[in-house]
Amino acid sequence: MKKLFLVTFAVLGFVFVSNAQDISKHALGLRLGDSDGFGAEISYQHALGTANRLEADLGWRSGNNWDGFKLTGLYQWVFPLQNRFNWYVGAGGGLGSYSWDDDVPGHDGDNDTFVFIAGDLGIEYSFDIPLMLSLDFRPELGFGDYHDDLDFDIALGIRYQF
Repeated sequence: MKKLFLVTFAVLGFVFVSNAQDISKHALGLRLGDSDGFGAEISYQHALGTANRLEADLGWRSGNNWDGFKLTGLYQWVFPLQNRFNWYVGAGGGLGSYSWDDDVPGHDGDNDTFVFIAGDLGIEYSFDIPLMLSLDFRPELGFGDYHDDLDFDIALGIRYQF
């Protein structure tokens, strides 16, 4: 049984690698979504090979009574679906910080710095022009005083590929 599992795993791995299409070396753009209150993020992707890449996202936001930033780093595996469609899965983490004004009830000038671990699952389409659209789902588990729970982030990505 153990040998059957290993052979099946090896064959599936070979199929994914042999069907891999090249991904863009660099992509820069915006990731627009919930992002745990951060809205838009600047997003950069750097290919590490034909089927994997690193993604870094920086989100910042100012509200009426608070300011914050969040930096995310992910390692992603990219698999072709059809033509220019790919799906991807990834894992990573990041850090962030919130700062509230003195007049916010319950916070009284509090600050919170937190770390989090994240997963990533998405689909993307690369156009004939150097434009890529993506839709992804990113669960994040935070560790901090304020950000200490599981959040679900769904976002649309618009990136220029070069």
